[in-house]
Amino acid sequence: MANLFKKLIGLFSGSGQQWWLEIKTAEPACTYYFGPFDIEQEAQIQQKGYIEDLQQEGSKVLSAKAVALDTPPQQLTVYEEGMDGQAPDPTPVYSGQS
Repeated sequence: MANLFKKLIGLFSGSGQQWWLEIKTAEPACTYYFGPFDIEQEAQIQQKGYIEDLQQEGSKVLSAKAVALDTPPQQLTVYEEGMDGQAPDPTPVYSGQS
């Protein structure tokens, strides 16, 4: 009920901000956005699970924080410097693939 009330206040006050979890990693050098969340505390509660998932995939987490944004991020995964904004080429699973 509190989240509904907060959304209604946001609509009437013109505040369109939503909370996103911003996680920066090395190997690969990326910024990930997870969300949106209605309140900052919701993003903070979910943070641990997202960090664990990224670490299980082999990423080294550099930082994580909840950020309030007026509009959603244009990209949910942003590849950093040296990657030209593109995902790395996939590695074939089977030796016969190219």
